[in-house]
Parts: sequence; structure tokens; C-alpha cells
Amino acid sequence: MNASSQSSRQIVWPSVITVISAAILIGAEVFGAAFAGGWALAILFGLGDQGAHIVQAVLFALGVLVMTAFVRAAQRIEPFTKRG
Repeated sequence: MNASSQSSRQIVWPSVITVISAAILIGAEVFGAAFAGGWALAILFGLGDQGAHIVQAVLFALGVLVMTAFVRAAQRIEPFTKRG
């Protein structure tokens, strides 16, 4: 793209704020579930504190993937920029 097409794009703030707000809400649920789920699974399988931290880290990494996919999908539905 050349410089003139770059400068003609405008940020659509309502879309950005909507996606960020939804990401915060969903992120709190996803990462809370990862923390609680890792703790519960560690107790269920008798993994101890070290095992709980490992399971929580794995679930947290899966949560990052979920949140990345969510933001990308939301950006397709609510575009962050428009040509002005």
C-alpha cells in the first residue's frame, strides 16, 4: 500500500471498544476457569502443588489461544478500521 491509502484509514473506536470490552469479560472467565480447573484436576488426580501449577500453565496457554481466536473473529465482524 502506498502512503495515501494508509492515511485514509480511520479507527472505528466503537468497534475497538466493543471488542476489547468483550475480550476482558471473556478473558476473565477463560483464565479463571483455567486457574480453577487446573487446581481441581490436580486435586482429582493427586498431582500436588507442582502438578497443579503445570496443569494451570497448560490451561492458561490454551486460554491464550482461545482469546487470540476470539479477538481475530471479533475483528472480522467488527472491523477496527474503515476507509475514510
